[in-house]
This record gives sequence, C-alpha cells and structure tokens, in this order.
Amino acid sequence: MIRPLHRWVGLVAALLVCVTALSGAVLSLYPAAEAIGTAATPATDVATFAARVQKALPGVEQIRRAASGKITAFTYDAGGAARWVVDPETGAASAPAAPAPGKKWITDLHRAFLAGDAGRFAAAAVSLAMLMLTVSGFLLAARRVGGWRRLFGPLKGPLPPRLHLELARVAGIGLLLSSLTGLWLFAATFGLLPKGGGLPPLPPVSGTGGVSPAQLGALKDIPLSDLRELVFPRAGDLRDVYTVKTGAGTGYVDQGTGALMSWTARTTLERISDLAHLLHTGAGAAALGLFLGLCSLSVPVLAATGLLQQSGRLRGICRRKAGVAAQDADTVILVGSEGGTTWTFARKLAGALARAGGRPHVAAMSAFAPERYTGAERVLILAATSGDGDAPASAGGFLDRLAALPAPPAAPLAVLGFGDRSFPRYCAYAKRVAAAARKAGWRELMPMAEVDRQSASDFARWIGALAQVLDIALTPEDETGASGASGASGAAGASGAPETVGLTLVSRRDYGEEVQAPTAILRFALPRMPLWSRLRGQGFARFEAGDLIGILPAGDRRPRYYSLASGHRDGFVEICVRKQPGGLCSGQLMALRPGETVPAFLRRNPGFHPAADDRPLILIGAGTGIGPLAGFARANTAHRPIHLYFGARSEASDLLYGEDLARWRQDGRLASLATAFSRDAQHAYVQDVLRRDADTLRRLIAEGARIMICGGRDMAAGVAAAMEDILAPVALSPVILKAQGRYVEDAY
Repeated sequence: MIRPLHRWVGLVAALLVCVTALSGAVLSLYPAAEAIGTAATPATDVATFAARVQKALPGVEQIRRAASGKITAFTYDAGGAARWVVDPETGAASAPAAPAPGKKWITDLHRAFLAGDAGRFAAAAVSLAMLMLTVSGFLLAARRVGGWRRLFGPLKGPLPPRLHLELARVAGIGLLLSSLTGLWLFAATFGLLPKGGGLPPLPPVSGTGGVSPAQLGALKDIPLSDLRELVFPRAGDLRDVYTVKTGAGTGYVDQGTGALMSWTARTTLERISDLAHLLHTGAGAAALGLFLGLCSLSVPVLAATGLLQQSGRLRGICRRKAGVAAQDADTVILVGSEGGTTWTFARKLAGALARAGGRPHVAAMSAFAPERYTGAERVLILAATSGDGDAPASAGGFLDRLAALPAPPAAPLAVLGFGDRSFPRYCAYAKRVAAAARKAGWRELMPMAEVDRQSASDFARWIGALAQVLDIALTPEDETGASGASGASGAAGASGAPETVGLTLVSRRDYGEEVQAPTAILRFALPRMPLWSRLRGQGFARFEAGDLIGILPAGDRRPRYYSLASGHRDGFVEICVRKQPGGLCSGQLMALRPGETVPAFLRRNPGFHPAADDRPLILIGAGTGIGPLAGFARANTAHRPIHLYFGARSEASDLLYGEDLARWRQDGRLASLATAFSRDAQHAYVQDVLRRDADTLRRLIAEGARIMICGGRDMAAGVAAAMEDILAPVALSPVILKAQGRYVEDAY
C-alpha cells in the first residue's frame, strides 16, 4: 500500500510540487541576503534605541525588528508616510525600506499559485501531498536499505534509483519540515487553530507625557535583541500608550511614568507558530533557510528520477497476444500480473494446451468479457497479488465486473494463485477471486491451488492435476521451446496418469539417524531409452541438475517431485530424500535397497539452471536442498567461481556430500565452502553465515554473481530476509535481483 501511495501521489502532484519547491528555493535566498546585509544588533535596550530613532526621525510612529536583525522605522511627516531601514547602532535612517525585487510575486506564487485565497487551499493540498511523499518515501527507503539504522549508509546500484534515494534521504528531512510547517501556517492563517492571547486590557493611564523614551523604565528592561515591534503613542494624545511586542508577549507602557501597565504572554500555540514560521522560511536562521532551499531544489530531480523508474516499470508491462480469438477458444486463460512473471506461466500453460489440440485464448483479467466466451469449455485464472492483498496491474475491475453479472459464466472455473508464502497476505487476491466466484455461483472445475515464489514444481503439480481433470496430456514448454517432458518421461496419458519408467537403485548413502532425521542420497541407474528418444534428447536421455523427477509412490497416482542432483553426463540419476513423518513417498524411497525400482518421470525445470556464462554463482542450501547445488558443483569442470553455503543440523550426521564437497573444494570446482550447523556448538543457521560474509557477498554481486537457493520454504524466507539486509547498503534487494534473473529459488 505504501508504494502505490508514493507512486500515484507523486505522479498526480508532480508539477505543482515542483512549482512550490522551486519558488520556495528562491524565497530561501531572501533571509540569507537580508542577514548578510544587516549589521549585528548592539547590546542596548529598547528605551535608548527608541530615543535615538525619535531624534533622527521626529515623525516616527513604529519600529519593527525582523528576525534577521533588520530594523525598519515607519514615519508620518508633512502629510506623507515613509519606511526607513534604521542603523541599529545610531538609530539613524540608512536607506528607504524598498521591497526586494520580485519577492511579492514569488511569494504569491509559492503561497497561492497567484490565485488568492482559493490558491492557498491548493498550496495546502500540495503541502499535504509533499508530507505524504516524504513519509512514504522514508518508509520505502528504510525498507529498501534494511532498516532505519542503515538509512544513511553507502549506496550502490543503477543511477536513477540510487540518485533518487541519495537525494530523498537527505532532502527529505527539509521537505518534511517544510510540508508540516506549511500546513501549520495555513491552519493559522485561516483561523483553524485556537486563538492566541490577543492584546492585554488597557488600564487607566497617568495622563502625563512629554518624557523621552530613554527615561521609560519598562522599556529599559527590554533588550533591543528581544524587540519585535514598538508602537509610539499618538502625538499630543496623553491617553495613548507605548505598545511593545517581544518574543515573550505584548504589553502597554505608560508614556508619562514609564511603568508597565499590563502584559499578555504568548501562548504555547503562538510559540509553536513562531517556530513553524522560522522552520518554514528560515527567517532569522540564514543557514537553515539555505538548507531548506537546497532541499527544495532536489524536488524536480526527485520527480525526474521517480518518473524514470515508473516509465521503466510501464515499459515492462507490454501487450500479450492471445492465441485465438475469445469467441473461438475452448479455454480462456485470464491473467492478473503485477510485474509480468505470471504472464510467463500463462504462456507456458497456453502452449501446453495448444500442443494437446486445444484452442487457448490468453487475456488480462481486466479484459474479462464472458459474453464473448461463447465456445469456452473452461476458464482458467492465473492471479498474482499486489501489495496488501490488492488486485495486480492487469486485473483492475475484474471483481466489479464479476459481481455485476446477472448469471455466472457457463464454463467452469479454476483459479491458480501466485505469491510468496513468507508474506502474511499470501495469494490474498487469488483467494478473493475464488471466494467471489463461489458467491456468484460460478461452477468450479478444480479447487484453487497456489504457486509459491514462482516454483516450477508447484506449477508442474497444478498442470498435472489439470491434465487429470481434463483427461488430456499436458507438457509445458521450457524457456527454450522444448517440451518439458514427453514420451516415456511422463506426460499425462489418456488416463490422466503420467507415463513413467522404472529407475533402479544402484547405491545409497544414509545420514541423519543420530538427529532423528533419516536422510539419504539415492543414486539410480540411467534407464534404457529408445534410440529416437536419445537422438531427440527426450526424457532421461537429456537432463541437468536442478531438473525435477516425479516419483509415483505405490498406492497413489499423485506424483511427488524431487530436485535432481545430477545431469545426464554424470551417467546416473541422483536425488536427496529425507523421510517425512507419515510421508508415503519418502517412506517408500527410504526403504529402497539396491536393485529395487521406482516408477518415475522427468520434468524440466529450466528456471533453476545455472546461466551459461562464467560469472560467479552463490549457491545456498539446507538439508536435502544441497542436492541440485551439489550437482552444479560436480559439473563445474571449467572452474567457474562457485561459492557454496550449506546448512544442516549436525556436522557428524547431516553433512551430505561431505567428502565430495572437500574434494571439489580442493580441485577448484568450488571456490569457497561455508557450513552452518544448528545443533552443534556453533548453533548457527545458513543465514547467519551469510550475514558474516556480507562484504564478500556484496562484492560478488557487484561482479554479476547469480544467487541460487534450494531448500525448505522457511529456510528460503530466512535467507531472503538476510539478503535484504546484506544488499540494502548497495541499493539492491532480492526482488530487484529476481527481476534481473539473478536470484532464483527452488523451495518446497
């Protein structure tokens, strides 16, 4: 919710905020110029100084002292009024008090956009917008850099977001002060605050006069530096008095006796208003005024860099072409996506349906038009979640259109949600869609399912379930366009069950008995493949570490997926398995003995393959998540820099691939190896070791390193939190790296 607020307030108010800021920056120069041109206030009292001014300017009626120390005298003589700048030492007029050139016009522009009182309300709205931008900006900045303590730490990264954050975290202080004080002064101007103390009551006067101000005791007690205003009594009127105003209050002084007749102290609200005026204008504090002006000058730069970031996001939301027209489709796929990832899954789904002979139509959820789905046999919704459970960018208005339908669509519905389980509002929008569909009476094709953190295995499971419901073979394409599984490797057959081959166990290494967590590395022989399948690279003829195998346990046709720890060049199929309490598949696998077989099929997982370059890899895993990471290291005969972080319970019983890791470290296939054991003396988790190596990780990421994580969801969430803190000082985050294809997870 914070990011959309910051984005849309900034976009809507950008022009007016810039006008207000730039005019404020110009106005900040006037107090500084005034302070430079004003002599220091001497250590004298108001009585002495008033007598000097009265002698130099016989018709003086009023003396004002500005916060900068500048003193102005107002006179009336020979039928004309005049204003004079007065020397604070001598009291003599040094020059006529002329307004600064252009100041009135700029002030009116700043306060009211040259539109009178109506413009003042617009200016107040701009101050409110600035307040919202600064508060939301600070919250976003703190979240991005890893907390308030790191808010002013060093930053790295792409120029527009880095410049935006560099300026915002410094200038934001001044902009926050300006917006708050601007709103306060608006409220004071329009009487929205309680009234102050006002003028004191006027008691009876002595009725005498003719005494020089220098002889008045009450004025002798007030230092000239405290004076704000002194109003002289009218000439010849013995009933009039001196009215004196200071920072402490307002009082009357008898012109004959010099006594202080009455006094009203300034209220707390008036003192706050004085402080607000100083903080907003810098009047009386030239350095503060210049700082506020510099902060204001940053606003157009902040607006420009913010627009650059938003334009980058908008360019990333491109139009997706539908496979066939909506009225000709047998399957309508509706997509709710924020950043574009969900569209990728939708295209894979559409490709699988098309290869199975279907006619899929892909469209945004915001284009929901059931009256056009005349030939549709089913509607499939793939929906991500934005912010705090809100509709993503391409799903605007969907729920309103659904609620307005007189009757639900005839074609049954299936909903697949995309999200991150570490967030409390996991798949919240997809759940809202499913609930609204049930309320509308929309028939359900299959229960709602979820994909956590773009998990290929979660998506593959849902594809398999959909294939069974539709009784067709579905084979999603990988990113290269090759079928993810075909032939003997396990597409769903006509019965809806995957076709499998038998994998024969050839060896096993057991771990974890000492900590009551039985775990094993199971190695199977490569199955025999037909020549045509080998030539085409189908099934187990071609696979890599990080791909998935689906195991069908006896008595259950629902596959369980395991990440491969080997590639076809290794000459074997290897997985890591931990026995789960009551787990049917893991229990059967842990009971396997060499020579026994299990039915299995291959599922490509190209999203969890190392990129084909020589940039560093940072591999992070825990428990059986070491499997594919070990496969990457085993295949690293080119000695690409691979840095492995592995966490387990105990070194003595859970260090999977312990001997292999030591050998790979020695022969250069691993550039570094760091381990963490939660039940040994160190009591550390893998994220603790990551924090320890924060400087090294930042250096590797600056060199273009890719991060690959495999393990349980809780571990992946802990690693993500650690990486948020580690990357914050360089203005990066797991989300940014994920968008660049440099942070991938295979969490289960």
